[in-house]
Amino acid sequence: MLEISRPIIVEGRYDKIRLSRVVKANIITTDGFGIFSKEEKKLLIRRLAGARGVIVLTDSDGAGLVIRNHLKNILPKDQVIHIYTPQIKGKEKRKSAPSKEGYLGVEGMEPDWLVEALRPFADGGAPDRMTLTKADLYALGLSGRDDSAKRRAHLAERLALPTNLSANALLQAICMLITEDEFYTALNAVNAVLGATDTETERNAFQS
Repeated sequence: MLEISRPIIVEGRYDKIRLSRVVKANIITTDGFGIFSKEEKKLLIRRLAGARGVIVLTDSDGAGLVIRNHLKNILPKDQVIHIYTPQIKGKEKRKSAPSKEGYLGVEGMEPDWLVEALRPFADGGAPDRMTLTKADLYALGLSGRDDSAKRRAHLAERLALPTNLSANALLQAICMLITEDEFYTALNAVNAVLGATDTETERNAFQS
């Protein structure tokens, strides 16, 4: 399996599933045209692109081109690598009918094609990042509490992330961008300001 440090942007969850079979990397979905209205997703993509650059792999139909062009408009040119899928007529197995233009999408590409397209960018994989779940956010007071939104905003600021991220968006950003040491250093600082239980105690309980 290829290991790539740059995040890869695809359109939907089935594209992500297909790609996950051949590459170990952070894979972000645009949720189709959802990228146009989801500011949190745009902020995350901008931060990821600024850190290591991103690879864009969308379908070869008109919708894929619209999404690709939108990403071109919101990201600096030198932070984006574009991979173009061939225009192959066909239908994905899970679908009852072909797409509007009749071309296979990323999820319909053969594994060998995906491997060869991505091989030039295989560099050993992304550095280790923090592993965090929704349950962990709650245990650490970052969700489900009266002051959780305030704590998330302080934590995001310490981590140089947008301070208006929802719990889910912050979770995704931390898991893609932040190391364990960076996370706990920032959390310790937040708890010192807001008077939470000692972070080291929480950390030991969290890791046990």
